[in-house]
Amino acid sequence: MPATLHAEISHLTIDANLLDATVMSVQAALGMCGVKANCVGVSRVPARNDGAITGMIGIHGAVSGFVTLNMSERLATKAVGGLLGEEFDTLTSQVVDGAGELTNIAVGGMKSALSRTEWAFSNITVPSVIVGEGYSIAFARGLEFLCVTLEHDDSKSVMLSDRLLHVTLSLLKK
Repeated sequence: MPATLHAEISHLTIDANLLDATVMSVQAALGMCGVKANCVGVSRVPARNDGAITGMIGIHGAVSGFVTLNMSERLATKAVGGLLGEEFDTLTSQVVDGAGELTNIAVGGMKSALSRTEWAFSNITVPSVIVGEGYSIAFARGLEFLCVTLEHDDSKSVMLSDRLLHVTLSLLKK
């Protein structure tokens, strides 16, 4: 991650290990799908999940909580198509399963990257996928949040909402 990004967000008191692991793992997972994405936002407040597809995985270890990857249907079909070497125009059961696998790959990368930090976790759950818009996730008090927004490079995506991927971590240190 560029030092300038760290300097710009240093006033937010976001742990650099957690941010780096998140961005690099999601970029690597998307790279396996032939999709390139850049970090365009970081927050300590959970973002609104505007995308139609959300992959969710629970994590357990020195920290517990869950990670979500929220994306548009367009991004899900493009990424899963790249992962499977097929082309999808609409949401199918394969795209839903693939969104879960994409989440699994990203969280697996985070697990490895964070293994020697205070954010280490040793176990992850089977991914679940939420299909649909307009839902809310209720968060318990006392959780540590990291929300990272990435924008992918699909030149055919006209709407900004089709280009964004929101990654939310909600963690509780033991």
